Amino acid sequence: MKSIAVLLTVFNRKAKTLEALQNLFTQEIPDEYVLDVYLVDDGCTDGTAQAVAESYPLVHVITSKGDLFWNRGMLLAWESAANAKPYDFYVWLNDDTILNAQALTTLLQTSESKSNKSIVVGTTSSLKDAKTITYGGRAQNGQLVEPKKLGVSCAYFNGNIVLIPKYVYEKVGTNDPVFHHALGDFDYGKRAKKLGIENIVAPGVLGQCDTHESLATWCNPEKPLAKRWQAFRSPLGNNPEEFFIYEKRHGGLFKATLHYMTNHLRVVCPQLWLKK
Repeated sequence: MKSIAVLLTVFNRKAKTLEALQNLFTQEIPDEYVLDVYLVDDGCTDGTAQAVAESYPLVHVITSKGDLFWNRGMLLAWESAANAKPYDFYVWLNDDTILNAQALTTLLQTSESKSNKSIVVGTTSSLKDAKTITYGGRAQNGQLVEPKKLGVSCAYFNGNIVLIPKYVYEKVGTNDPVFHHALGDFDYGKRAKKLGIENIVAPGVLGQCDTHESLATWCNPEKPLAKRWQAFRSPLGNNPEEFFIYEKRHGGLFKATLHYMTNHLRVVCPQLWLKK
């Protein structure tokens, strides 16, 4: 039997989390695979952990105080799984992402075609419009990579649906805890590529997840400066120190320093970035 550890971190999205788990547990996967789920409850106050325990008692629920956010929550889930037993595959899954019935099978088949030595990324579409791609693999310029009939390479990826074989985990390790929330998925893909690991976008759309369309608070001119600054410094915003580390690591000191300064300017004068 081959083992898969599915990793999630959740915060106050009980209905979405239960829906994501329902779709996960109804996946049509080959008989030779066994599935375990490790879910970090990052301080939920809406009863998510209790609901998961009641509906899916086999899920390993790990509780936290609410200070982990997405990236560090996923790290805790990953470390918990890896410490429990050696898995053949790890799957990142966002709690607001609904898997298609054949999603895991497609990920596994794509991985097998690459000798289980590549990261395999699943693409999501909008819940309202199946033709609108929302998350998945990204080109070097940041544009989403359209999935094809066969797997195609990407530079890095969103962490909504990602399959990581044991080979990759042993070579790259886990996501970096220097990032609280965002950037951890982008960073992992880029670190893997530097180590010679290929990032592959699996064929077709494998799930649904809507984007957050509204302009971020930290650069929204309709918000007062105090709120913009608070959001800017938050792990959920565009935390300048974390963003600097990420850009210096993958783009060099000049680019990181330039954006560190311009992002601070954008907080103070966001109207300068508005398209007329």
